[in-house]
Amino acid sequence: MNFQNIAFVTLVDLCILNLLEGRGLDFTNVKCTSLDKTFSDFGYCYLKAENRTYKHLSLRVILYKPPVNQFKVNLALYKRSNGLSPVSFNLTVDGCKMISGHQSPWVNFLFSLFTEHSNINHSCPYNHDIIVDKLPAHFILQKFTSFLPFPEGDYVFSSNWIAYGINRANVRVHISYT
Repeated sequence: MNFQNIAFVTLVDLCILNLLEGRGLDFTNVKCTSLDKTFSDFGYCYLKAENRTYKHLSLRVILYKPPVNQFKVNLALYKRSNGLSPVSFNLTVDGCKMISGHQSPWVNFLFSLFTEHSNINHSCPYNHDIIVDKLPAHFILQKFTSFLPFPEGDYVFSSNWIAYGINRANVRVHISYT
């Protein structure tokens, strides 16, 4: 690689970093609801602001009837605008196949949003509590802006966790993208 190519790549990287720096993604709320408290419950579910620029999400699901050998996840993204309206997806995927990487690139992308910060990193069965630990907003921003252009606004990311054909839990993350 010659000097001109290195200079060009460096310039492009600096431009991308400048664009990302002007953009901001912020977690504004998280709501975790256990729909079957005999099957699972949330030990904790919260947002924490370390400072003005660093906010992260953490949650823990306590499984009362392990092992979980079969589950599906319904994922949806809604934009807030005089109510909630669907944006680009509402899909249900087999959770065990999603984790083993046998899904579409879109599903693999959605799964990559939290795998680095959770213990949901192996295929079924799950015989332990599920933990998402300190998932930072800037990590989500980096993933989304590298995958597709995204319009500014307030969004709700909703996930329904369905085990053995019964909806067991719902997690809603409210996001502001400016």
